[in-house]
Amino acid sequence: MVVVLGVELYDKGHKSSVKKIIRETGVNNHKARLVSATGAHGLVTAKKDDNFRNVLNKFYLNLPDGMPCVWVGRIRGAKKMTRCYGPDFFSDVMIASANTKINHFLCGGKSGVARNLKKACKDKFENDNIVGLYSPPFRAMADSEFQNLGSKINSSKANIVWIGLGTPKQELFAEKLSHYTKVNFIITVGAAFDFHTGNVKQAPKIIQNIGMEWFFRLCMEPKRLWRRYFSVVPLFIYYNAIDLAWRKNDTNN
Repeated sequence: MVVVLGVELYDKGHKSSVKKIIRETGVNNHKARLVSATGAHGLVTAKKDDNFRNVLNKFYLNLPDGMPCVWVGRIRGAKKMTRCYGPDFFSDVMIASANTKINHFLCGGKSGVARNLKKACKDKFENDNIVGLYSPPFRAMADSEFQNLGSKINSSKANIVWIGLGTPKQELFAEKLSHYTKVNFIITVGAAFDFHTGNVKQAPKIIQNIGMEWFFRLCMEPKRLWRRYFSVVPLFIYYNAIDLAWRKNDTNN
């Protein structure tokens, strides 16, 4: 693991993360292990919010969802670190588990999104092991509602619960849900639901690889995303520059 803005990020690479999930699913499902695909937005939020940072550091894995996270991690010495992009992580796990007994539960999105994603999993990834769907309300859920959802998930015999609600809501939701479920993993993957159902257009790979996906998404959804990115991008650069300067100073002393 490598620490970026106070959060431990997985540094063994995308392929390793997929293999790890497949290998460990079906083993010791008495306590759900939490996994997040965490990018600059999540790390900046964690830097400003101690409670959210503490929640993220309870997660079993925080996957580096964006290239800027990877660049900082490599500067810190994590040479094997690669981007673990939420939508790609989702699709690769779906493909790898298609002919296994691993069952999936989809939780997130507006009404109908989870249902469309179930169809996409069958059509695009040849995975028909989707055993449950749920679209959470936009308001905060009561403990009794989490308990009912946990019972529904447990009854479905799901091994992995996928959550697509956006940061930081999805991570807080996952942590709360983990107290009511007996699955192997609860994994938050941000916009993967909308990307794989075609609701939102993905940036071309070349744009993703140079770390400019945020700009592409901003152009696609300016009214919804401009406040986020005009705050997150400068703060991510600023916080990491300060952090790296402090580390360099400590090393020189």
